[in-house]
Amino acid sequence: MQYPLGEHERERIASRTGKKLSEITLDEVMKNHVAADDIKISRETLQAQGQVAKEAGNDPMEKNFERAAELVDVPDDVILKMYDKLRPNRSTKLELVLMAQELLEKYQARNCAKLVMEAAEVYEKRGILL
Repeated sequence: MQYPLGEHERERIASRTGKKLSEITLDEVMKNHVAADDIKISRETLQAQGQVAKEAGNDPMEKNFERAAELVDVPDDVILKMYDKLRPNRSTKLELVLMAQELLEKYQARNCAKLVMEAAEVYEKRGILL
């Protein structure tokens, strides 16, 4: 895919509902043909952006897009809970381990679970767990 995707891949990239980017226009919004779910990014689009980052030699950005792609199907309340638990002095190590386990087992978010586990280890070393 050619970057920027929004300019060069409008016919190939689609939202979570499958609506193509080329179909999401102001005119279509005004006609009520575009719903809120139609503008949520898809796992495939995030993975494509990660591939672009990888090809540009930006491995950290690629990893960010991989984790974002994993979170597409995770409910918003779970994501917000995760962000809250990842704040220093907000969680015990067990709470973070359980969060990682949930991400892995319930949502198959392997990279996100790994990130939470790494945070638990670092927080323990720095003394910023409850």
